[in-house]
Amino acid sequence: MLLIADKVRHPFETPALRAMFAARKRVFVDLLKWDVPVIDDRYEIDQYDDEHAVYLILTDRDGRHLASARLLRTTHPHILDTLFPQLCASPPPRGSDTREITRFCLDRRLAAADRLEVRNRLVSALVEHALAAGITTYTGVAEMGWLQQILAFGWRCRPLGLPRRIGGRMLGALRIDIDADTPPLLAASGVGRAVRPATEPALQAA
Repeated sequence: MLLIADKVRHPFETPALRAMFAARKRVFVDLLKWDVPVIDDRYEIDQYDDEHAVYLILTDRDGRHLASARLLRTTHPHILDTLFPQLCASPPPRGSDTREITRFCLDRRLAAADRLEVRNRLVSALVEHALAAGITTYTGVAEMGWLQQILAFGWRCRPLGLPRRIGGRMLGALRIDIDADTPPLLAASGVGRAVRPATEPALQAA
């Protein structure tokens, strides 16, 4: 099930949000050792988790977190323009139709055989959301191993500059252009999946 949370007033206002922030802590802090804020030794929440963020959350039928991503408006402060502008050869893309993908998170509890399928579903959900919301461009920052995967998904994606070593990690910035041709491009590469958001109001953050 795909849940979309927009205009979130409080990070803990739904079970899906709480599960997402807990999963982010398990991945980005416990596993990857990122130096980012943690609330109550359980939830990874930073300064960008505000009312401007949009969250795409994949859950199983019992509501357990499978994967999630955060989208940031590029007309507001976001990670690429405030923390990593040096990764771009030119000023980072920004605009009302441009969003930054951050905190792409696959739950650590997923079996290895399930991770690829869940990853593909979340990538496809990002594309479907973009088409529905009038988003034409995604940007992002990624470590090299993940960056190489993103570039190989089959969509129109290109680096924004040369990778750099920052804080002990090799990072790169990228741009993804989204249009009506993107779903068939993902399908041709084997990544595309049919994903639709839940329609029950109770499952949406107000």
